Parts: sequence; C-alpha cells; structure tokens
Amino acid sequence: MNEIEFLELLKRHQNGTLSNEDKDKLDAWYLHKASNSKKQLSEYELADSYEHLKSRLPLVQQTKVINLWPRVAAAASIALLFGAGLFYFTKSESVVKPESIQVVEKPKEIAPGGNRGILTLSNGKQIVLSDISSKDIIAKEDQDEVTIKMDANGVITYVINPNAETSKEDENSFNTLSTPTGGQYNIVLADGTKVFLNAVSSIKYPTQFNGDQRIVELEGEAYFEVAKNKNKPFLVKSDNQTIEVLGTHFNVHAYNNESAVKTTLLEGSVAVSSKNQKAILKPGQQSNVSESSSRIAVKEVDTEAAIAWKNGRFKFDNADLKSVMKQLERWYGIKVEYRGDVSDVRFNGGTFRNKNLSEVLKVLELSNIKFKVEGKTIIVYP
Repeated sequence: MNEIEFLELLKRHQNGTLSNEDKDKLDAWYLHKASNSKKQLSEYELADSYEHLKSRLPLVQQTKVINLWPRVAAAASIALLFGAGLFYFTKSESVVKPESIQVVEKPKEIAPGGNRGILTLSNGKQIVLSDISSKDIIAKEDQDEVTIKMDANGVITYVINPNAETSKEDENSFNTLSTPTGGQYNIVLADGTKVFLNAVSSIKYPTQFNGDQRIVELEGEAYFEVAKNKNKPFLVKSDNQTIEVLGTHFNVHAYNNESAVKTTLLEGSVAVSSKNQKAILKPGQQSNVSESSSRIAVKEVDTEAAIAWKNGRFKFDNADLKSVMKQLERWYGIKVEYRGDVSDVRFNGGTFRNKNLSEVLKVLELSNIKFKVEGKTIIVYP
C-alpha cells in the first residue's frame, strides 16, 4: 500500500466511513511495518494497531497545530514510508496531502548598488556609462575642443584641446552627470576638480570653465576635491545655498527630500551663503541650512561619517533611524514603511556598502529594531 492509499484510509477512519475490508488493510499494513521495523516492538504495540490509531486520531480536532509524527507513527515507524517528510494536521479535520503542502521560499537577496551613471551632453544626447568600454573616447564637444574619455577605472575625464579657440557659444555648453537609485559615479572636470557622486544625484557643469568663476549645480550628494586656482573661485549651487571655495575638500548633502542641506569640510576653507547669511567653515565643521531657519547652523561633526559613502561604508554618528533608512532606500532601491513610533531610535557604528541588504539589516537589528522584508518593501517595527 502506497502513501496516498494509507492517507486515504486514515481520512476514512476519521470520517467514520472505514469499511471492514479497509480496516483489514490498515491492520495488515501496520503489522507489516511493525514486523519489519529495526526497533523491537512489544506485544502491546503489535496488538494495538487499529485501536491505537483510533484512540489518537481525534487529537486532530484540536486547534493547535500538531505534529502527526508522535501521535500516529511512533510504534509503526511511519518514517520508513515518508522518509524525512513531516506532515501536520489542523482543525480543518482533513488530512493534508503531500501535493497541497506549501513550501515557504527564502526571500530573495537585495543586492547593493554599484557604478552606474548617465551622461547627458549639451546637445541632449544621453550616454549610459555602464555600456561604455574602458579607455574609450565617449564623445567630442564643441568642434573637437573637448574630448570626453573614460579611464580604466571608469572615471569620466574632460580633456581640453589647448589649440582650440573658445567662442561665446562654447561658454554655454553644459553637461550633466546623474546617478540612478543604487548608482554612484566619479568624474574629473575640465579644471582637474574631482567629483564623487552618490546615488540619486546629479551635477551640471560646463565642458570648459571660461570666465572668472567655476560654477557647478548639484542635486543630491557629492564629495569635491577642488583643484586650486586663486584667480578663479569654485562655486557649488544646491537648493537654497551657494558654496564658494578656492581649492579644498568638502562634502555636500543636498537631497530635496531631506530637511536640510549639509556641507561638511575636511580641509581648507569654504564659505557657505544662504538667505543673505554667510558662514565660514573650518575643517571638521558642518553647516546646516534649512527652510525652517533663517540662519546657518554650524557644528563640529565626525567627518568620517559624512563621507563614509565615498569610502564604501555606512557609518552612523548618532543618526536617527529615518535618515539611516533613506540611505538604504537610495542604495538598495527599496521602499520603507514604519509601523509605530521610531523617533527616539538612533544609531552609532556602521557596516560596508557592498553587503546585501539582509546583512545590513542584521547589524541595525542590534538596536532592537525589527525588519520584515516583503519584496522590495521593508517594514520597520520598533
């Protein structure tokens, strides 16, 4: 008798429709298994057969999920038939057949972001940078006055032809480098300034810096290593503030869905202007410009935390939960939902950005926050 027939007999027994012939089959199967079992069974166990099953099957009426194994199979060694499989009964009174058992799949891993960017030329042409081979000439601008290249590390570089003449039209030639969710990209501007662009960000810049200023426009987050030029200040415009430098290293965090624009200085000096206010930052300081305040707030901060993203890390310095989760949203392409008040949850420490999301969430759960992953949605429980 195979497993399907056996389960059908059990079902008939439970429903009170077991015939004498079926009863004999059940007894015969039971005694056969008992005699072939490696375990030495007692006389009581051999004689118990049908009455043994009958006395135990009513237990399936209980609402609690009960394992069938200790109730029916102990003496009869049902494991010989079912192998390693486990079967369960519930209050529905029906036997769960093998084909109806649902296997819960392990949630798919959500991978981290990487080098992804889109370059938009002055003529409107868009170039998906992940499709470009290294060391290729990507494009030429302004009648071959500017050559755009990609080096072996995937960094975009602008090379100016020193023999080319600059026209008025060339002064209005701008390119835009943008990154999607889960993307980051590096670029070297025409003056030698290095820009590291974080996820969901964009920078608009001239192909050549003509005139008496070097002006770029930023949305999102970027780290700048500005080439020194005392005669031509470098200006970064973002949201409602302007940063002016001559040559220095600093980070600008200016996402439009964040409450404030933060500028963090690592070396040199920068002047931050907003709403007719101006603040000069020193290394180790961070300015905070928000719509809710008319002044520029300045404080000492952990600069490593501010630029951890550039160095391939998440680093949190007393960071609130929602700001932490916004970083994960931009890097992993997820959506976050909150179930309960998490306003008092803060984090210190960090991990690497090249880890799968599940590994990062395990680190955050050390603060007694719970996460439930449903596809690309992360539900947060306090």
